[in-house]
Amino acid sequence: MGICSTGWFGDLTTWSPSMSPREVRQISHGKACVCHHLHVRSPGLLPRQALSLIAESLTDTRVVAINGARQVGKSTLARLVADTDVPVVVRLLDDAATLRSAQDDPVGFVDSDGGLMIIDEVQLAPELFRAMKLAVDIDPRPGQFLLTGSAQILALRDLPDALPGRMEVIELWPLSQGEIDGGPDRFVDAVFSRGPRLDHRSTLRKRDYLERAVRGGYPDVLHRAPRRRSAYFEAYLSTLIERDVSQLSLIERRGELRRLLALLAGRSGGLLVPATLATQSGIPATTLRRYLQLLSAVFLIKEVPAWSTGGTGRALATPKLMFVDSGVAAHLLGQDVGRLAEPDGAAGALLENFVVSELARQLTWNEQPARLFHYRTKDQVEVDVVLETPDGRVVGIEVKAGATVRSEDLAGLRHLARRLGDRFVAGVVLYTGGQTLPFGDRLRAVPMAALWQLEP
Repeated sequence: MGICSTGWFGDLTTWSPSMSPREVRQISHGKACVCHHLHVRSPGLLPRQALSLIAESLTDTRVVAINGARQVGKSTLARLVADTDVPVVVRLLDDAATLRSAQDDPVGFVDSDGGLMIIDEVQLAPELFRAMKLAVDIDPRPGQFLLTGSAQILALRDLPDALPGRMEVIELWPLSQGEIDGGPDRFVDAVFSRGPRLDHRSTLRKRDYLERAVRGGYPDVLHRAPRRRSAYFEAYLSTLIERDVSQLSLIERRGELRRLLALLAGRSGGLLVPATLATQSGIPATTLRRYLQLLSAVFLIKEVPAWSTGGTGRALATPKLMFVDSGVAAHLLGQDVGRLAEPDGAAGALLENFVVSELARQLTWNEQPARLFHYRTKDQVEVDVVLETPDGRVVGIEVKAGATVRSEDLAGLRHLARRLGDRFVAGVVLYTGGQTLPFGDRLRAVPMAALWQLEP
């Protein structure tokens, strides 16, 4: 197996010095490619879109960090990069002796004879950051350090220096649906390039989408039966609270944090109001805010910021809550696919979380830069997702768990279109039906599978 610059895995490849980092050539037995001069045998691995971002960053940045949740594949990607034409030193801080060396002599630890040094689980030794800063200031060559971390690097309480201007952080999410299926994963690019001409068909139905949402994107759960998947998530959450959260902050009542997670799962896709959560959970407001920061730092939850047109001041500024992985959210809810699909099940909230997290993944690699928001006014007009480009163009997205879309389901999108005029590119309802349906000027209902199946 070999790796191409787009992150897809093909047959064993050949490389020549004339090839650019993004060049892909066809050879007789597979695909030829290069990512920072990579030649890697990787049987059984799924493609990761982030691989090309890492390769590109190492060509012009002194320190590159792969940051993301535990067990999403950070160490695997780093070890793939380790098989290069330049000298590579790999340091695994999970090893007790290696960690002691890093803590006792950080300057000597990061010293190397050129080439690339990979430091896995760098959050375990914050002392290394000052030593790396000194090293790359003396020798400003790009591609000197590749770091991995299972906690937000900038959230480390003992971090002396975050290498401003010297480090690029690449966030690695759980697997996307396109990475799992081998799809293009280019919906963001497609919706901004096609606009109201967006069109797609799919044979997937509501149960198919719910099964994907319940499974989530952690590599180790993809082929597990539901009972074994539940055991994985239970162990995962216990390890996260006992180890990763404790590395960031002293937690006196860990059971309290676990109960908060269950409460948050029931509010996924809702407004994140700490005062309300404090009342419902019985956790003091100051403690609860600290817990929310910690859960974000270990990549369990994310805040989706509110978006405003800057017009009437009617828009709310409260963020919404999402889980980084919909499978974790479903586990915390305690609902399987059958229960979710019942009239009083949580299918709507879970599928919204599923869609938002897929879009957030794509925004780390799509060509079209955009930021992700939600929109809600004091008059209860709302749009689940607002994507805005740097030049001010906007796409609105609603998520519906049903296979039927009614005209009133697009009320928020119509409101957005009126407010924005020509800046409004398109309004899309992603639903569980099988065909694209027009609903007026620049408004469409599109099958949810377009998220990972559609190309620009």
